[in-house]
Amino acid sequence: MADRALSALIVDDEPPARRLLGLLCADMGLDVIGEADCGEAALEVLRERSFDILFLDIAMPGIGGMEAARRLPRDHQAPAIVFTTAFTAPAVAAFDVGAVDYLLKPIEPKRLALALARARAFLTGRSTGDVTVEDHVWVSHQGDLVRVDLAAVQRVEAERDYVRLHVEGRSHLLRETMENIATRLPAPLFQRIHRSTIVRRDLVAGLRHEGSGVWSVVLPDGVTRRIGRSYLHAVRQI
Repeated sequence: MADRALSALIVDDEPPARRLLGLLCADMGLDVIGEADCGEAALEVLRERSFDILFLDIAMPGIGGMEAARRLPRDHQAPAIVFTTAFTAPAVAAFDVGAVDYLLKPIEPKRLALALARARAFLTGRSTGDVTVEDHVWVSHQGDLVRVDLAAVQRVEAERDYVRLHVEGRSHLLRETMENIATRLPAPLFQRIHRSTIVRRDLVAGLRHEGSGVWSVVLPDGVTRRIGRSYLHAVRQI
């Protein structure tokens, strides 16, 4: 990996932005061998050939960069994703789809060099089998980005298109589905008790019978959460 130039696909709906990024990448020895002007076109190119790095603008007509990233397969052939945008707001979502970096326009050479180093480290680790499962998520807190270790989460609750992570007296909204967050949580530590609730197993203080076959989990802070009927057997077993 360290002995060859990395290949890249640049996706941006603005030709000047593509040209500028292409020049910066060429100066750093990156082989830009493809361009696209929207998410749909990028996905089509990626079906035909593989690239090491995918530079994705976020705000584009049709399928934007974030949605295009979500549609990419998460396998050993997927490119390292680097988002490029003029806006800071989607930064949390960028890390949630597995991006290795997030560049703000106008892109500075030093910042691009750091992104390329991160992409190379990601690709090298994947090729040697040293890539580990992500054990954290990035959430927004008072305008900042905060790292939350998944093992520290106390419970997760669904809220429409989001999940709410409860951690040490605080809660954070994350744009994610319950199904996806369930696969990311370290399985031995957590138990799903309802289609909209996951709790950490070591925090279950007891079970409360509410009557009529209805049971609830009791947590240390006195909070109770109803157990879905389809999850009751598994919960009682733990």
